[in-house]
Amino acid sequence: MNQQSELVSEIVLTFSCDDKPGIVAAVANLFALQGFNIRESSQFEDVHSKRFFMRTVFETAEGSKPIEDIKSAFRAVAERYSMEWSLCDLHRRIKVVIAVSKWGHCLNNLLNSWKRGSLAVDIVGVVSNHEDMRELVEWYGVPYYFLPVGPDNKSEQEAQILELIDSVSADLLVLARYMQILSPKMTGALQGRAINIHHSFLPGFKGAKPYHQAYARGVKLIGATAHFVTEDLDEGPIIEQDVERVSHVNQPEELVEIGRDIESRVLGRAVRWFAQQRILPNGNKTVVFSR
Repeated sequence: MNQQSELVSEIVLTFSCDDKPGIVAAVANLFALQGFNIRESSQFEDVHSKRFFMRTVFETAEGSKPIEDIKSAFRAVAERYSMEWSLCDLHRRIKVVIAVSKWGHCLNNLLNSWKRGSLAVDIVGVVSNHEDMRELVEWYGVPYYFLPVGPDNKSEQEAQILELIDSVSADLLVLARYMQILSPKMTGALQGRAINIHHSFLPGFKGAKPYHQAYARGVKLIGATAHFVTEDLDEGPIIEQDVERVSHVNQPEELVEIGRDIESRVLGRAVRWFAQQRILPNGNKTVVFSR
């Protein structure tokens, strides 16, 4: 037994690989031999790429086991099928850093969900290029890092954010209406570990006051998109989207409030699913086992 290994009683396994006969049987048999029962399982085959995706929650019937021993046993199956895989404690809470500018609706929703226990993560810090959200964040008892940014210090400021993420061992950076474009260097460093939210009008209504632009065009649907951050602005793999129908009676200010509500809940779902190991990359897309 590995005396240094974390002991676990419930684990979540996610993986993807080229689809071949016998994958599910090989995984199930391996964990049955290790004394685990399947509590929950989802799977999907991308018929175009012939790629297979699976997320399974196992629980041990024989008491807690060292997680490194479980990983060691699984590697033989993973190598046989050339899997991209992850195996971790089901109850491990990921560490999250949130970045925000002046609009606090998404930030407040995340903090409130975390505080009341419905978002099972550890929010270890909030970073901002403005001071506007300090009072709110400190009321929740979360460290607030004011890191102003301008044309002359962008690379230095991003380096500070990356240093902060490393210092607190954060698993995820959430851009909760952080109104700065990240450099290719930063997006590369955070590949698969940064989530952004934006309104649904891109690329139609860019720039200032998109909801006012939408009102002027008589838009009937508004919504939001949560996605992974990539070098291509607002074009990373989509995790979650939602929309609401509006009409001619809704004034621009109402559209703004409706849009902010949608942004908050869409981003909240994306962060929750990331924390629960429900999102698997699939090229420029994602497979999301939301339930």
